[in-house]
Amino acid sequence: MADTVAGANPDTHGAGDDPSRRDFIHIAAGAAAVGAVAGVAWPLIDQMNPAGDTLALSSIEFDLGKVAPGQQVVVKWRGKPLFVRNRSPEQIAAAVKDDNAGDLRDPQTDEERHKPGKAEWLVLIGTCTHLGCVPTVGGGDYGGWFCPCHGSHYDLSGRIRKGPAPRNLQVPEYVFLSDTSIKVG
Repeated sequence: MADTVAGANPDTHGAGDDPSRRDFIHIAAGAAAVGAVAGVAWPLIDQMNPAGDTLALSSIEFDLGKVAPGQQVVVKWRGKPLFVRNRSPEQIAAAVKDDNAGDLRDPQTDEERHKPGKAEWLVLIGTCTHLGCVPTVGGGDYGGWFCPCHGSHYDLSGRIRKGPAPRNLQVPEYVFLSDTSIKVG
């Protein structure tokens, strides 16, 4: 009995064998591991969210009063150029005349490419459907847009007529807020 300390329980072999202490250490180690995994995983998950500047451009409003008849304005939307064109009556007539052209690779009528009753306003995403270049206005063989990089020609309705582009210039989702204002996106 000389080995035992006064007041100590002779059935235990030391303080490290206490079950409640051992459970606490396991729980604390598990909680630390979960915290470490969360600390590493959160930046990886958070970087998948869209950037704040992209969210700000998800929809835009544009004042159509800035565009004179026969002219075009380029606006940045979602990091891409957006063509807003106020077509003259002559341009609309030429686009409608081309509805029945036999060389339309991606057939659409002019009426399908603008809002009903608003034929003068043509709103297009300004990237070539071939490789994403930005076509220039008023060029090419059809008076619409011309992509100088690879030679795609678009007519006054944004339809592909000649060159390597497979599809027409894309018409984004947009609504008229008033006679002089649109909201894109």
